[in-house]
Amino acid sequence: MISDETVSFNVEKEKNIKAQEILKEVYHALEEKGYNPINQIVGYILSGDPTYITSHNDARNLIRQIERDELLEKMVKNYIELDD
Repeated sequence: MISDETVSFNVEKEKNIKAQEILKEVYHALEEKGYNPINQIVGYILSGDPTYITSHNDARNLIRQIERDELLEKMVKNYIELDD
């Protein structure tokens, strides 16, 4: 049966979920290697230097899938509790 109702798809919400999942994976990879994940991620965001992120569990390639400015924007919104 075909419906005449329009289905809504929210790309931004999907991007947020993917970014959150990637960031968690990167966090855990850094933690597993004995690094302070917060310091390493902040270093990467500020400098753009991917060597702040370990290559363990492909974390370095994963974090490159997220634009640094987008990541920073989401973090600031989360910090001040604004919903997208």
